[in-house]
Amino acid sequence: MTNIINFIEYNYAYIIMGLFTGLIILLILYISQIIEYKRHKKRYDSLTRGLSGANIEDLFLQLNGDIKSINRDINLLEDNIGSLQNKLNFAIQKVGFVRYKAFGNTGSDLSYSIALLDNYNNGFVISSIYGRENTVGFGKPIINAKSNVPLSPEEVLAIEKALKGDEKVLN
Repeated sequence: MTNIINFIEYNYAYIIMGLFTGLIILLILYISQIIEYKRHKKRYDSLTRGLSGANIEDLFLQLNGDIKSINRDINLLEDNIGSLQNKLNFAIQKVGFVRYKAFGNTGSDLSYSIALLDNYNNGFVISSIYGRENTVGFGKPIINAKSNVPLSPEEVLAIEKALKGDEKVLN
């Protein structure tokens, strides 16, 4: 025991410097841990978005439920889009319009033919023939861009314009 006391008496300055150095190292480690804690706390707070009393597990459970709900909504939207695309195929998509003089001695181009077709080239042609005494309007069915009823050249031209998607629908 006397050896230990003698050792401490002769080396107390070194022992105090060693303890002081250890204390400074511990203080530096403590400060670095505080900084690290604040950084993690900041990331945690941004993750929980300021929710009071929230923990990570509750947050992940809530996010998982939200993701399932969003996936369900996306699936419903995809089904609705598919249904709308199918219905859109049968909507009028192609239009062709031709104005003309039905009779050479009658004023201006008051007669017309309009072709209205869907994506499958089915639809109808509406024609109006203007004459001095009367005006006659009629429609003809179109299936696969053809009709089972004879078509006038103007009606054929209206169908061709509809099929080409002619930007200049009026002439």
